[in-house]
Amino acid sequence: MPPSRRNLPPLNALRAFEVSGRRLSFRAAAEELGVTQGAVAQQVRALEAHLDVALFYRLSRGLSLTPWGTSYLVEVSRAFDTLAQATGQLQRRAEVVTISVTPTVAAKLLIPRLGELREALPGVELRTVATETLSDFDRDQVDLAVRLSRAPLRADLEGQVLFRQELVAVASPHRVAGMKLPLNAAQLQKLPLLHDALDQWPAFLGVGAGLAGPAFNQTTLALDAALAGQGVALACRAFVVADVRAGRLVQLSEKVLRVEPDYMLVRKRSESHRAAVRAVWEWCIQRLPPP
Repeated sequence: MPPSRRNLPPLNALRAFEVSGRRLSFRAAAEELGVTQGAVAQQVRALEAHLDVALFYRLSRGLSLTPWGTSYLVEVSRAFDTLAQATGQLQRRAEVVTISVTPTVAAKLLIPRLGELREALPGVELRTVATETLSDFDRDQVDLAVRLSRAPLRADLEGQVLFRQELVAVASPHRVAGMKLPLNAAQLQKLPLLHDALDQWPAFLGVGAGLAGPAFNQTTLALDAALAGQGVALACRAFVVADVRAGRLVQLSEKVLRVEPDYMLVRKRSESHRAAVRAVWEWCIQRLPPP
């Protein structure tokens, strides 16, 4: 069973001994510690009394370690090195910033840019919470959020529009191979329509509700189905611009449906945001909206 920590000597006494043992001088140790020579000598005497062993030979021109002092200094120095290393690691820890986003924003905009964020803000560790549920900044310990929001916001919040909702119809190029684009509304209705929770197909096509097709509770799932060639998805242009440019999706119609609300970056109103939170806020404004 290890010795009880209650029997450990005071930390100041151990510091005085360690520095005195390295410097072999109470005067030099006092200069390093920023205290008086008498204070160092008193701390060392108290340590020797606590341990009931002599650690130094007091000589006319300095100090010499006793055999017990020599072996003790090795272990005490190792302990202080361990403390210094642990403290340094703690002080070099990354600043954690928590951002709450919808799963589609996470999958289509944020995650593909995490490498850019790490390169731009190497001292920041971004914690992403992907959820459709609105976050409570205090309860959920969230620093920033990206949500569909309308201005004006509550008085305790501030926000910045990241991008508008401009809906376009997209599908895998393999799904519409041989078809002449763009397609009109009647041609679109003949294809399998993929519905998300917002289900803007009736407004986009100018028809009543009740359009058939697979339904998903998240836009990102409908887009995954479109990428797999399962049908046509209706999604915000911001979420599909990268896939369209890469040729993984094609826009089937020239129509763009502008709907509200907008995607906004939101945080609590405060004059004392952490520097890391301010840095991620500015990065999101600059880099999340698709070019």
